[in-house]
Amino acid sequence: MVKGIENKSNDQRPFEPSPPFAIEAREVNIAYGARRAVLDVTLKVPEHTIVALIGPSGCGKSTLLRSMNRMNDFVNNATVTGEILFRGQNIYESGADPVSIRRQIGMVFQKPNPFPTSIRKNITWGPKINGYQGDYEELVETSLRRAALWDEVAGKLDESGLALSGGQQQRLCIARAIAMDPDVILMDEPCSALDPSSTLKIENLLLELKDRFTIIIVTHNMQQARRVSDYTAFMYQGELIEYGPTDEVFETPRQELTRDYVSGRFG
Repeated sequence: MVKGIENKSNDQRPFEPSPPFAIEAREVNIAYGARRAVLDVTLKVPEHTIVALIGPSGCGKSTLLRSMNRMNDFVNNATVTGEILFRGQNIYESGADPVSIRRQIGMVFQKPNPFPTSIRKNITWGPKINGYQGDYEELVETSLRRAALWDEVAGKLDESGLALSGGQQQRLCIARAIAMDPDVILMDEPCSALDPSSTLKIENLLLELKDRFTIIIVTHNMQQARRVSDYTAFMYQGELIEYGPTDEVFETPRQELTRDYVSGRFG
C-alpha cells in the first residue's frame, strides 16, 4: 500500500454489469513460483464493449490479461487457480484446448510483432494452418479494411510487413488477429511505443471494432482509458480495487485508492 493512502469506501458493493458476458473471471489467483501476482480477482466483461485495465506497473494487469487466453502457459513457474469462463466454459478445466482458445481469444502485444514475411502472408498464415476454406484474397482485404490499413497497403501486399511504420505494423497485427475471426481481442498496451498520430488511429479503430468484437486493453494512459473504454478496472498490488463504467471510475470513484490513482497522486 502506498504510504498515506488507504483503501476506504462507503459503498463496498461490487459493480455488476449486465449479461451476456464474453469473459468471466471468478476468484482468479496467479502466481509466479512463490510470488503471488493476481489475488482473488472476479471480473465480468460484457460482450461488445471495451474494458480497460489500469494500475501502476507491477500491479498484475498484464498478468491477468494473459491469463484470459492462457498465454501464461508459456511461463514455466506460472500457476493459475480459480475460473476464467469463455462461452460459459472454464478455459482452465481439464481437456480445454489452449490452441482453440487462442483462436477465439486473440492477442495484440505492446510491441508490434509482424511476421518477417509479406503483408499478405501475415494475414493468411494463421487461417491457412487452421484450415480456412474461404476466399483468401477477400479475407486479406476484409481484415485490412477492418484494421483501417487497406487504403495504405493495397498496392504492396507482397512487400514485407516489417517495412511498414510502427503504427502500420501495429494495425497489421490487429488485422492478423481479426483474420482469425475471434470473439475477443486482448491488447497489452498496444499504443505505448507509437506516436500520437498512430495512437489516435488505433483508438479510433478500437471504437469501430467493438461492434464486432469484445476488447480488453491494458493501458498506462489514463486519457486513453477515458477515451476508448466503456468500463475500467483499477488494479493495485494484484487486487482488483474497483470496476465500473469508465465515467464513474474517473469522476466519482467509490474507492479512495482509485481516486488517488486516477487523479495522479501516485502511479
